[in-house]
Amino acid sequence: MSMGDLMEGLGLELGLVAYLGPPSSYTHQATLEDFDEGSFVLEPRVTIQDIFAAVQSDAVAYGVVPFENSTNGSVVYTSDLFADRQFQYTNVYVCGEAYLDVHHCLLGHQSSSSPSDDSLAGDTTPTHQSPSPPRPKTQPLTGVRHVKRIYSHPQAFGQCEAFLSTYLKGVERQEVSSTSKAAEIVAKDTTETMAAISSKVAAQVHDLDILATRIEDRDDNTTRFFILRRAIDDESSIASLEADTAHFGMEGHGWKTLVNFTIDHHSPGALADALQVFKTYGLNLTSIGSRPSRITPWHYIFFVEFEGRRESEGRGEVNQALAQLESITRGCRWHGSWRNRISRRHN
Repeated sequence: MSMGDLMEGLGLELGLVAYLGPPSSYTHQATLEDFDEGSFVLEPRVTIQDIFAAVQSDAVAYGVVPFENSTNGSVVYTSDLFADRQFQYTNVYVCGEAYLDVHHCLLGHQSSSSPSDDSLAGDTTPTHQSPSPPRPKTQPLTGVRHVKRIYSHPQAFGQCEAFLSTYLKGVERQEVSSTSKAAEIVAKDTTETMAAISSKVAAQVHDLDILATRIEDRDDNTTRFFILRRAIDDESSIASLEADTAHFGMEGHGWKTLVNFTIDHHSPGALADALQVFKTYGLNLTSIGSRPSRITPWHYIFFVEFEGRRESEGRGEVNQALAQLESITRGCRWHGSWRNRISRRHN
């Protein structure tokens, strides 16, 4: 059953879905895997914060945001919004996840002059900090010496370091809100000296030349996205799990849950005590991260993702573990439980 059929059966209007745009972005492509445009209206938003705000205000039914990349780690903008230091997004919960294999291209305007042999040589320069620099796994399809500035999302730059440091070393990098926004900017360039790290889809949408393909450092480069929805409180979010699972996790394997908390940074073993709770209740951790608290320098908010789900009315090991965690930490917050979809892809 599609989500559209489910909502129609419940007598609900088809909802709006906000994603990090513009159209053709990787988030847009991930959104299309779970939301049929015949059943939903997909709305691009400029920033990740715009999506959180739209979900919080009930302006959309769902939001889709990038959360982490297998090569370059967490998307800090998203983590900071989950940290929610000003309590602006208290009704935003994670209800699903999506994975997208990401293969970057260098997009721009092909130079009219023929490339010289050394522009495609792919030589790397050893330095004291990097005596054995990684070699890129691909080379440009054409000369790139005319490129003076590259636009992309910070995550994309981090995923393509070997290629950039070899063929475009010293070229100015300009960070923008998304890879598709980068392509949109370069499409308007009249000097033909700008390039974007983006997708083949973006090249087609913006009529750009593909100067190089698959420039990411690793072939298994994958981005995980979170699907967000609004709930009045924790119990309401728990009650919606089965309906969400019918769409976002029917083929999933088990459950995952995300929480965050802070601790007394002056108490020896405080973090170890918090993590011990998960072992006590047999909950396997799948990731641990942190972000600055922005209240006291060098104090942190910790994020823990683990296998398992919250159940209603306080039942189950996860609820027991979270109750104990709340008693020994500060500001413990549950961000949602959802079906684990990684097992069928990468395990």
